[in-house]
Amino acid sequence: MPSGPFGPGRQRAIRATVTDAAISRPPLNLSVEVWAKIFDSAFGQDLNPPFNPYVNSLNFLLASYAIPYVGLTGYVGANPNLVGRTSKRLIAGLLGVEAGQDAIIRSLLYEKKDEKVTPYSYTVGDFTNALSKLRNRLDKASGIDDLGLTVHAPQTAAPGVHGSILSADTRWVAYSRTPEQILSIVYGTGNASKPGGFYPKGGNGDIARYYLN
Repeated sequence: MPSGPFGPGRQRAIRATVTDAAISRPPLNLSVEVWAKIFDSAFGQDLNPPFNPYVNSLNFLLASYAIPYVGLTGYVGANPNLVGRTSKRLIAGLLGVEAGQDAIIRSLLYEKKDEKVTPYSYTVGDFTNALSKLRNRLDKASGIDDLGLTVHAPQTAAPGVHGSILSADTRWVAYSRTPEQILSIVYGTGNASKPGGFYPKGGNGDIARYYLN
């Protein structure tokens, strides 16, 4: 996913903006085994065969769905804590790109929401809803801050709307997550103090290290 939050372009933008305050990217694990564990957790059972995001375009698109919205909500949550125009301008730019990327991924998947994901008995819509529910469980929020491709009242502000291309609250405002919640999700552990998932050694930076220590 070179255009996603793991991509080098975004890292260069951050380094160019915050210069000496930039942190090194921690070790990443994007192996099939990690992805399979995420999808098993989403469905609460071991999928057979284990989910492989690299086997075809649809699987890759479903894996891509698992990441951008997490970053988007993290940018929304981080913005109030930033100091200075430069940092806020950077986060706004990253948020804009992340939102566009998420909308494209959700639109492509919505077109296939009723299609079965071979060789499983689940549809694309089932997969996205399961992933969103997993993120809600891992961040331990008191309410819903993540929606799949299909929604039901009172999750949407528009009566009769059952599709969710843009995931937002009932005011049509993007959801917000704290750094602790983001770490809990990307670690896959539901605990910002317990690394795992994509970040086997945890994140870098003061906030991530604060929770690890």
